[in-house]
Amino acid sequence: MAQFTHVVGTTTYAFADLRALMAKATPARSGDALAGVAAGSAGERVAAQMALAELPLSTFLNDVVVPYERDEVTRLIIDSHDSAAFASIRHLTVGDFRNYLLSDAVDAQVLAALAAGITPEMAAAVSKIMRLQDLILVAAKCRVVTAFRNTIGLPGRFSTRLQPNHPTDDARGIAAAIFDGLLYGSGDAVIGINPATDNLTEHVRLLTMLGEVIERYAIPTQACVLTHVTNTIAAVKRGAPVDLVFQSIAGTEAANRSFGINLALLAEARAAALSLGRGTVGGNVMYFETGQGSALSANGHHGVDQQTCEARAYAVARAFNPLLVNSVVGFIGPEYLYDGKQIIRAGLEDHFCAKLLGLPMGCDVCYTNHAEADQDDMDSLLTLLAAAGCTFIMGVAGSDDIMLGYQSTSFHDALYARRLLGLRPAPEFEAWLQAMGMFDDAGRPGSTLPPQFLRALARLS
Repeated sequence: MAQFTHVVGTTTYAFADLRALMAKATPARSGDALAGVAAGSAGERVAAQMALAELPLSTFLNDVVVPYERDEVTRLIIDSHDSAAFASIRHLTVGDFRNYLLSDAVDAQVLAALAAGITPEMAAAVSKIMRLQDLILVAAKCRVVTAFRNTIGLPGRFSTRLQPNHPTDDARGIAAAIFDGLLYGSGDAVIGINPATDNLTEHVRLLTMLGEVIERYAIPTQACVLTHVTNTIAAVKRGAPVDLVFQSIAGTEAANRSFGINLALLAEARAAALSLGRGTVGGNVMYFETGQGSALSANGHHGVDQQTCEARAYAVARAFNPLLVNSVVGFIGPEYLYDGKQIIRAGLEDHFCAKLLGLPMGCDVCYTNHAEADQDDMDSLLTLLAAAGCTFIMGVAGSDDIMLGYQSTSFHDALYARRLLGLRPAPEFEAWLQAMGMFDDAGRPGSTLPPQFLRALARLS
């Protein structure tokens, strides 16, 4: 690996290799300090950012942050790189690339054609020298559309995952949360449950319940039980109504191994879901979650900063044409993102990098109760992400997930963002809301409940 230097005034800053340069250029966050890779001072960080800005983009094709022979994610990144798509930006430095992305000549069509030529490290590098407004403006130009039972990511649309978690997987509690969310227009991205147990029988029971609700009310959405991919494969073999395959992923082979997965297993799971043919308007069947700090917590980061590791996870995701991807940005805790300022920056970085790489990216706008953050910080991040064209957010009753024990966004928060920016749910889902009398033509919740829901709620009481 090459060594990099940059002179600021009378001080020469040296960076041992590309991995060190990327880490030192990263805006401050607690996880990189914990890993011992962060810049030692603001001066060193600025010097690294200036050196990074002068680096040719082609460097990232010849100099990798995790060795090719030791890591299947690196091999995926290098072996799948589209040189034809890269040709138009091959001559640019990282700094030039930033200016190019911000230029009026670059629109959604240009960015879509470019995505396969951008590596995660290129995306991470350019994000490190961007202000928040840069991350928002470029991400807002990216358009990634996916489909299963409805169409996600269209212009002017903003979707939500309805998250009806319950600490004991109680069917009545889950059902009540589902009806509550639907009444606020939540659930067009997915109705997704984090189960309290990984027991396969319970997993199949929850899948069956979700499938029955969707079928009974003809809801144009998809369901998912967020369990390990091996459980979902087993559920398919049992004949369960699996719509989407969920899995948490990371940006290195070692970190993914800690999750009990590899690329071959993900391919097997995708093939299993596709074999069921449950999609009606599309065939995107994968749902991935990521988050800065996962590789470090698994001791699988190889000395790479957490944001670059996160961007590398997006190479894994895009290899499987997912319906949905989201960063659970503040969930891992203050050891990795200490406060609201770091969480906001990380959420916008994650969204930008994923969209640039061609992914249908959402964000769980969230924090743990021991982080130096509060709901005001989440309001800020939610508003910025909605302005940036974020694909979807979470919808949790009262914004308090009583099973996972963290703070997220509520059904009301999604209504706020849609109303503020004139955004609407996925078109098929919006038409269903209107046909059920739950929303009017202006996107406002109805004043009365549909008779079908009244009867269902009466049975739950």
